[in-house]
Amino acid sequence: MFGNSNGKEADAGQAHTLISRTTEVTGDIRFSGELIVEGRVCGNIYAEDQSNAVVRVAESGRVEGEIAVPSVVINGRVTGDVRSARHIELAAKAVVDGDVYYNLIEMVMGSEVNGKLLHVSGPETETAKQADPEDRPLYSPESGAAAGETAG
Repeated sequence: MFGNSNGKEADAGQAHTLISRTTEVTGDIRFSGELIVEGRVCGNIYAEDQSNAVVRVAESGRVEGEIAVPSVVINGRVTGDVRSARHIELAAKAVVDGDVYYNLIEMVMGSEVNGKLLHVSGPETETAKQADPEDRPLYSPESGAAAGETAG
């Protein structure tokens, strides 16, 4: 009755979720599709690195926890690390109190990061989630190469 003729859900996997200005969520969120945060999230926000997931933290939005999503757009406040496998955009009123792990970053004048900016690429993003970059050696005496390089 409400579905299409072949019985499959329209836009399967492309869910859109809104946390409104008057809403506070306590606990971790795992999602796919698009998540828009206009309210407050006290917990971590996760999506699979291989997905097309995007989280948008609006100007009124607040996140107290880690964000680990392939595409991230921030114009509100995040207290915690932000990890993005694909793209992160920090808009004019963005404030991040934590480290930002990015593959591609766009920062507009006025955005603020109170932490480190750390570039990661592709498969290294998953490694960065599991290990602090300061714990990885910068030089490997066995191979004679810097970390991430191959000798030879």
